[in-house]
Amino acid sequence: MKVIRGTLVHCICPESIQVLENYVIGFNEKENGVIVFVEAASKLNDLAAEHGFSIDSVITLTKSQFLMPGLVDTHIHAPQYVNAGTGYDKQLLAWLQDYTFPAEARFQDLQVARDVYPIAVSRSLRHGTTTASYFATIHLEATKELCRTVERLGQRALIGKVNMDRESPDYYVETTQESLEDTKKFIEFVKELNNPLVQAVITPRFSPSCSPELLQGLGDLAREHDLPIQSHVCEQLPEVKYTLSLFLGFQDCSSIFEKHGLLTDKAYMAHCIHLEENEVQLFQQKGVGISHCPNSNLCLCSGLLDTRKMLDLGLKIGLGTDVSGGYSSSVFDALRKSIDVSKALSFGKQDDYRPISHHEALYMATLGGAKVLSLDDKIGNFKAGKELDALLIDVNPPNNTFDTFEWDSFDDVLMKFLYLGDDRNILRRFVAGKELEL
Repeated sequence: MKVIRGTLVHCICPESIQVLENYVIGFNEKENGVIVFVEAASKLNDLAAEHGFSIDSVITLTKSQFLMPGLVDTHIHAPQYVNAGTGYDKQLLAWLQDYTFPAEARFQDLQVARDVYPIAVSRSLRHGTTTASYFATIHLEATKELCRTVERLGQRALIGKVNMDRESPDYYVETTQESLEDTKKFIEFVKELNNPLVQAVITPRFSPSCSPELLQGLGDLAREHDLPIQSHVCEQLPEVKYTLSLFLGFQDCSSIFEKHGLLTDKAYMAHCIHLEENEVQLFQQKGVGISHCPNSNLCLCSGLLDTRKMLDLGLKIGLGTDVSGGYSSSVFDALRKSIDVSKALSFGKQDDYRPISHHEALYMATLGGAKVLSLDDKIGNFKAGKELDALLIDVNPPNNTFDTFEWDSFDDVLMKFLYLGDDRNILRRFVAGKELEL
């Protein structure tokens, strides 16, 4: 057993952060890092006697350090990492054609996957993302390589082979049969990995790139194998119009997924900016999660998602970096921009409109994201029985990007870190109780 003593910071609900000062957390490294206890440090001697660990082996944090849950990135495109920071002179549909499809097509060459994926995943881990939901490409072998990369580096991940059999360039498209057969092979590959940290996720790119036959086949696979589902919906108004022009008879985009068995309580959709009220109600009814990607939504001029509304309605909502629609692999960047977007939406609203707080943004980056990915029984905060995914933070490392003062409250220090900190403040990273080496 490994035991850490010091300040623990986590969320148990959207509205507040729980700060546990002078606490001890014990976890079993040999059993997926299952948390055995979270107790006040005054009980340390009794805990040592009960659980058979030496007090001398306890890791004691300094006054400038605290332990927080690992970050959850609910939406990131691993192959698009090569384009991060470029392409923002375009909006979504042109951006896909001019930047994204050419970049993803390169992954037909397995060596490209072997070169790029370790860099992309390492960057994500460096920024504190202990769990990520990845879109790969349409290529089966390259998608397998992403699984191997994640497994080798130790990240917890959901990984999807992208599906697209129409409305795509000739150099980057599948037949319906190829798409479904390769998806079945990928599901079996992940099962054979037998790694509890790696899951397959059904991944239609978005409804325009999938025929009704493909969507139905993917819905059937999701049901047969009880798999999560990820896609994009209602990202931009031109995209909404484009989608409905391809699916005549549908009044909204979400009902297309629902019709084909792709809106379940294990489904989560990126963006969701332009959902109609009946679509929001459908998400509530089905238990569908939302991946909020504020960096991408700004860079591609997609719009502003009202997270206050979604949180108040009780919808599952987490944060996504959406690399390379967004330029940063850091969930901290998504956290900050989610607050900025919420404040921008408050302009002109009634006086009782409340922009989201840094507490709510941290919730979305941790426990909220875990709920979106249906992993909140395993990760997201520090509760006995969950697995320890955590970051050891130091707010006063060498070459720090911000300063703290003796009169700062802990919440002042935490807010400074959330707004100004970066990977230099992350001293150690744990996934399922195992410390990662980068």
